[in-house]
Amino acid sequence: MTMHALSRMMTSLLCTCALAASCVQIAPAQAQHPNPSKPAQPGTMTDVLYGAAYYHEYMPSERLDKDIALMKAAGLTVVRMGESTWSLWEPEDGKFEYAWMDRVVDAMGKAGIKVIMGTPTYSIPTWMYREHPEILARPLHGGETSYGMRQNMDTDSPAFRFYAQRLIRNMVEHYKDNPNVIGWQIDNETSSYGAANQDVFIGFVNHLKQKFGTTDALNKAWGLNYWGQDVNGWENMPTRDGTISTGYKLEWTRWEQMRVTDYLNWQAALVREYRGPGQFVTQDFGGSMRRDVNEFEISKSLDIAANNPYHGTQDHFDGQSQAEQGDYTRSLKHTNFLVTETNAQTTDWSSAYQYPPYDGQLRLDVYTHLSSGANMVEYWHWASIPSGQETYWKGVLSHDLEPNRAYAEVSRTAHELQKIGPHLVNLKIKNDVAILYSVDSANALDFMPFALERTGQWQMGRSLADYKSLVDQLHRAFYEANVGTDFIFPEDPDFNHYKLIVIPPLYIADDALLQKISDYVKNGGHVLMTFKSGFANENSAVRAVRAPGPLREAAGFSYQEFSNLEKPLTLQGGILKDAGSGAAMYWAEFLLPEHAKALATYDHPFFGRWPAITRNEYGAGTLTYEGTYLSSEAQKAVVLDVLNQAHLLNSTQELPAPVREKDGTNGMGKALHYYLNYSGTVQTFHYARAAGTDLLTGHEVAAQQSITLAPWDLAIIEER
Repeated sequence: MTMHALSRMMTSLLCTCALAASCVQIAPAQAQHPNPSKPAQPGTMTDVLYGAAYYHEYMPSERLDKDIALMKAAGLTVVRMGESTWSLWEPEDGKFEYAWMDRVVDAMGKAGIKVIMGTPTYSIPTWMYREHPEILARPLHGGETSYGMRQNMDTDSPAFRFYAQRLIRNMVEHYKDNPNVIGWQIDNETSSYGAANQDVFIGFVNHLKQKFGTTDALNKAWGLNYWGQDVNGWENMPTRDGTISTGYKLEWTRWEQMRVTDYLNWQAALVREYRGPGQFVTQDFGGSMRRDVNEFEISKSLDIAANNPYHGTQDHFDGQSQAEQGDYTRSLKHTNFLVTETNAQTTDWSSAYQYPPYDGQLRLDVYTHLSSGANMVEYWHWASIPSGQETYWKGVLSHDLEPNRAYAEVSRTAHELQKIGPHLVNLKIKNDVAILYSVDSANALDFMPFALERTGQWQMGRSLADYKSLVDQLHRAFYEANVGTDFIFPEDPDFNHYKLIVIPPLYIADDALLQKISDYVKNGGHVLMTFKSGFANENSAVRAVRAPGPLREAAGFSYQEFSNLEKPLTLQGGILKDAGSGAAMYWAEFLLPEHAKALATYDHPFFGRWPAITRNEYGAGTLTYEGTYLSSEAQKAVVLDVLNQAHLLNSTQELPAPVREKDGTNGMGKALHYYLNYSGTVQTFHYARAAGTDLLTGHEVAAQQSITLAPWDLAIIEER
């Protein structure tokens, strides 16, 4: 029997066993027995890592020595490799090739450049597709499947798991004793890929059996007697494709998240079983707050979390999106994180978004990530590729592969980090404000959106605002007030170590979560909450009590009606004295105060009888509620008022508008203050902290000393 035939037989056997196993719920992967030689904390760092993804396989073969010489001259210290080319690791079924990568790893080692190796499981080779076309992800509604695009597989497929396990085991065993390979990135920007294959559906039904027990309980939870859609027997369960049940849709998104979590837990356990001492495990979230990914749960199986935060450039470069992504990623494990990809030059899968950064923006971006707690910044990628989907997603080097303006700025930054990196790594950040993020609410509001463009009489179009737009708006308001934020999650055991909790529309919540919020306020916490909170339960069913349901006592109001707003309405009230007009948009709840005070009302003959913003004193704390979608200026005004209520305002609010202050304590136990100028003009301000040293210039800085920042420049003050 040939090796090829043997492999086919093994795969067939595994598929049969796995199909039988699919009759039970997918459970999180169990941790392997610890490797006694493994350090207690893989991923612990003593210096900032700075580098780029490197794909020698895309480059002319003679480029390796030249590329490494340029990297070394620039001062880069790390590369990420290997995650994009399964077809080179395993060009034929069961035939593994390492020489092509060994050459690169060895050359990097000689140059003192560390390697993070990626498992190349997010893009299957053509031979696998030909042998097992069932691996391809079947989309909802039974759309056609085809090969060509990456991330187009059903990661639950027994055949896929067989090949992925074999590949990962071989790779990790090959490099486990290589001192230059410091860590493993499992997969790449993983999501559910929209897979609705039969095995995925079978797993979902078994999940429902375990969660609800009987179809009668399911029917009641989801209200399936609407239109006579009761499920009488699990064998009659319809697929997700055409469902109109909001409960079904919500639970399917949870199943997608569970599948991604299980898949990455499985990969992490495999790597841990075979890895070498000190090699860490990470996953590069492809931007945070993805609807089918539960980053909070996934992070439990990682040594260190990572993210790929791309962002606007030129006049759209203000650091806010990087800070939001950094705050979120840092909050997943309440520790430092890695930036595994970010803008080098230009981005996009076309040539229609070619906006290279202004002078200074590449450097400022690196310190932006570090000021949020990153311990590494890597670009995607080192060199621009000559063809393919990402031809114009350019690297540090352009298509000519010669040093350029970006390379010069990267080199400047790298050499600065060589001097001051130990003062910046392992920054510890303690914030008094946290944003409660609910992926369930985000998904449920997608199914029942509150702000859609009207394209005709009673016809709806694209979304004008949603859950994420409110998260972004709220984060920006605190960011521009120079107040740091963490993120918290419904699963967190308590919120009591924060003075202020910010709650975007908490549309989906069980009674226990709403009680936890009420207790937090009663015990002295402050809450800023937005509309639609407390409205539906954990099954996306509207509560059969007056809104806001279990929050009524803490909120100090109730309501029975609400309305969409066809056009913005002006709000009036002292809290909004600087907000301007057009401050209420899209949605208005007819709040009926019981104990709460009105802080703002609508300037309108009908809507004016109801407050738009209220505040209630409950126990020792306060709950401020926004019954409408506020304009950005109005949101800023409310945030400043709530910060004042919580006694969280300080001198940072007096900085010039484009200057952001980010604070923390470095690994040496010293207070660190970043001042970042996100503008093309000179900015001057008075330093309001204790005396220290500007790490970038070496100059002493006295308290209340005047500091001037050049365009797109910064200062980093370490207190004495």
